[in-house]
Amino acid sequence: MSLRTNLTNARSHIIFIIALCLGVTLIFYLERAGHIRTDEPDALAAFDEVVPLPLADGIGRAQQSDEHARIAWTYFRNNTDPDTGLVGSVDKYPSTTMWETASYIVAVISAQRLGLITEAEAGQRAAKVVDALSRLVLFENSLPNKAYDTRTLQMVDYANRPTSIGLGWSALDIGRLLIALELVQRHYPDLADEVVRVVDGWDLDRMVREGRLNGATVIEGSVRENQEGRIGYERYAAKGMMLWGFDATAAMDVGSTLQVLRVEGVPIPVDTRLNRNSTPALTTSEPYLFDGLEFGFDALTHVFATVVYRAQEMRYRNTGLLTGVSEGHLSQEPHFAYASVWGGGSPWAVLTFGGDRIDSRRTLSTKAAFGWDALFSTEYTQEMVAAVVPFADPARGWPEGIYEADGSVNGSFTANTNATVLAAQAFRATGPLMHVPR
Repeated sequence: MSLRTNLTNARSHIIFIIALCLGVTLIFYLERAGHIRTDEPDALAAFDEVVPLPLADGIGRAQQSDEHARIAWTYFRNNTDPDTGLVGSVDKYPSTTMWETASYIVAVISAQRLGLITEAEAGQRAAKVVDALSRLVLFENSLPNKAYDTRTLQMVDYANRPTSIGLGWSALDIGRLLIALELVQRHYPDLADEVVRVVDGWDLDRMVREGRLNGATVIEGSVRENQEGRIGYERYAAKGMMLWGFDATAAMDVGSTLQVLRVEGVPIPVDTRLNRNSTPALTTSEPYLFDGLEFGFDALTHVFATVVYRAQEMRYRNTGLLTGVSEGHLSQEPHFAYASVWGGGSPWAVLTFGGDRIDSRRTLSTKAAFGWDALFSTEYTQEMVAAVVPFADPARGWPEGIYEADGSVNGSFTANTNATVLAAQAFRATGPLMHVPR
């Protein structure tokens, strides 16, 4: 082995140890502090009387969960590229983002923990993903682009057309990927050095500015950097940065950007900042589901998850409409929407990426049903799961859900939803993914 190789390996070990120590220290500090600012007491005081729902166990439902997980894993068997090892974001569509690549890693680890695949297969799949990440064409030779062709690893636009310029980078997507890569290191220690080398090749300093997440978008040929993330998503992705030793404490701190609005009588955390399209920020299930299934929550996120879930249950109690809202793909145009508890200035808004209202596309989300049921297991979460179960396709996986307007199936099949179903079953069986069973 050459001296350069020895030095590279030593540097990788040192970076890994430093990042791990800093990440653990920061998360421990924030957990003890409650992540609460003292200069905004009124908004946070609205949650003083909220009793977090206890995390559930899966006793008595293991056999049913196994079948649900097997159906979800079918999606990944169908959509893994045999050469690169990456998985398409949508069924039979060879394009992915870093968010969905993280979802695939979560799916692999969950499938192994559930006994659907062997440890050897899981390790091989994880190794191929790490290798693919090491070969990506980076945006400005700096950070992963927002989208890639799973067959060629080339940068593409959202229509999967090659682009030499790229789209920019998403701090939220990369933050989620960093969480998934931490999971790889914990579950497959033999891959730890290679994971560190991959991450070390990314200019992650560009993603943090004064403790907040920083993204970039290409607009008319120009790169525009901007603070990225709102309450919920921002805090979840910040944990990924902190695990790798970056100071994202401002992104974890909700006090300066929090307002509380009541939806169905429940206090809901809403960000005061506008999105890039100048619409008010939205509150939805997804970041809370992932935080719970992967980390097991922290003190404040547990409270926020409880109220976000409770508002959805209360809408059902008040209207009779099964409600489980999240971001997701649509089988109809515009093919993607954010279904919110609060968004665009009003409750229960369904918004396009550009901020247009499309409430007729509201979907009872499969991943919301399974995710909330794994975390809290209430009578209502079981009703949601029972509603979506008949629409599983053993040959393709789980569809996105059911359109509220007419009860028809939202028949888009995605990596994100099927990974969430797997993570939900793994959580029920073995607990949060960050905890490695011994």
